[in-house]
Amino acid sequence: ELSIQIHLNGLSFCILNQTTNTVEYLNTIEFEQKSTPYNTLNHLKAELSSNTVFSEDFNSVSVIHQNELSSLVPKEIYNENNKADYLKFNAKILKTDFITEDDIAVNDSINVYIPYVNINNYIFETFGEFIYKHSASVLINSVLQKNDVTETPIVYINCNKTTLELLVVTYNKLQLFNVFEYHSKEDFIYYILFVFEQLKLDVETSPIKLSGLIDEHDELYNVLYTYVRHVEFNTTKYNFKFSNSIDDTKIHHHYLILNSF
Repeated sequence: ELSIQIHLNGLSFCILNQTTNTVEYLNTIEFEQKSTPYNTLNHLKAELSSNTVFSEDFNSVSVIHQNELSSLVPKEIYNENNKADYLKFNAKILKTDFITEDDIAVNDSINVYIPYVNINNYIFETFGEFIYKHSASVLINSVLQKNDVTETPIVYINCNKTTLELLVVTYNKLQLFNVFEYHSKEDFIYYILFVFEQLKLDVETSPIKLSGLIDEHDELYNVLYTYVRHVEFNTTKYNFKFSNSIDDTKIHHHYLILNSF
């Protein structure tokens, strides 16, 4: 199985061998600066054509679209004719944009979003039929399925190069999901503390679980630990093994793509 994660700041790839139940390939490519969907496609083409690991025949291919162009709607009030209305309040959309949705069964919600259509077209031309979904759907589904049911709210943060995805879960119910764009450590901590303030969370008792592109000695981690007492990495246990060539100390970097299977 091949999974590809698309972000305008980079690409991630994961290959899972179902026969041996082993992740054989896991790699993230960061762009120097935020790209466009057009240039991101060129990066993707270059990587798929130059790396021999992608010449295999895959039983299934999945694509994760990671962007801020999404909105959650409770399933009981969802109307598919109103997709554009759900999105227009928190994303710039064009009349020509293709809008689709993911069904998040674990909390009876619909995630309405805009995928990168040019990427989808190329993947279809290259591999044939494939599955695609939005990063928020993957994150929410994985967190709620694996979250410990506790009275104390838990804050999950998935870090990317210039954005962070933040979930707050209480009693295994999703209280909040949002994506924030940041350009400095001050931006980063501002948005997180703003969420703590708005939801009346206690920085002394509510833990933060981290995943994505952040490590213990990063300035983002240090500023976070300055203001919040309990900060730890989201050490999810997976049902598959990892090949010896994969650095298992950095598995949290790949939380999103590993939970796409």
